[in-house]
Amino acid sequence: MFCLTASEKEFMKLRILYHGNCFDGVSSAAIFSKFYRAKIDPTAKISYTPTMHRAGNAFDREQLDGDENAIVDFKYCADDRLTWWFDHHQSAFLPKDDEVHFLADTSGQKFLDIQSKSCAEFIARIAKERFDFEDETLAELIEWAHIIDGALYESPAQCVELRSSALKLMQVIEGAKNPVFVETIIRMLTEKSLDEIIASDEIRAKLGPILDQHWKTVEVIKERSKSEHGVVSFDLTGTGIEGYNKFIPYYFHPEVTYVVSLSQSSFRTKISVGSNPWAPRPRIHNIAEICERYGGGGHAVVGAVSLKPEELELGRKYMSEIIEELRFPE
Repeated sequence: MFCLTASEKEFMKLRILYHGNCFDGVSSAAIFSKFYRAKIDPTAKISYTPTMHRAGNAFDREQLDGDENAIVDFKYCADDRLTWWFDHHQSAFLPKDDEVHFLADTSGQKFLDIQSKSCAEFIARIAKERFDFEDETLAELIEWAHIIDGALYESPAQCVELRSSALKLMQVIEGAKNPVFVETIIRMLTEKSLDEIIASDEIRAKLGPILDQHWKTVEVIKERSKSEHGVVSFDLTGTGIEGYNKFIPYYFHPEVTYVVSLSQSSFRTKISVGSNPWAPRPRIHNIAEICERYGGGGHAVVGAVSLKPEELELGRKYMSEIIEELRFPE
């Protein structure tokens, strides 16, 4: 009887699209991977693709190239090749026709909960409740994803000063330019603790330069930020800074309720909008709804708008309008 060798055997191919450069997105990819191998197919060959918000369609349809395709911590894609989906963003359906496609799905493998602070926690909860899967080795990762994505920090200093392994790894993930390196982190998260990952040679080699850039960014934001009427704002275009630790503004301006910033990269001009969890005056706006009016989205407490890279002046216009809407009357 003829038998295939291990190298000749055809394995199920699973493609996971995850929110790129995001601790919760990376954690979600790792948790879904462990669930899939434990409950669906232990021999599956898993590949990972980071997905970023950008002007127009966020998906290249050829990315859905697996026998099964999953999206975690990112908006819905109305494509019949999508077999698994988990998200927790209020702006999950852009365009709105995507919601019609989602509601018509009968697979029992697509889930949304906009009340969940993190997608990682949401995936773990659904895996336990619907599929009888629970892995205690993931508990620390789930807890930190919940803290980080839910902004459940003790103070801005806890996040900005990066004293824990989880927060150091968060900074590495947010600062990484190479998706292959981030894929290495995802695979490590399925096997090792956060302390072990931070102590590894691969991460130590990246951590020093990324922390140096973090503290340089802290100084740039300190110099450029302006606080008026409960809103702190700053423009990072021309600095080479594409992303930043979202709690730096509150580190220097604890009195504000909102932050609005502008940045630019090779693939987008981005307006970031957030709210201060420790604000003396509570948030009164739904940030996702504001960002949706400009083609963006997010959560009630944080969101963003992505424009084409060359639309810098349009970005400045939108930024000014958003600041004006968020300002408190004096």
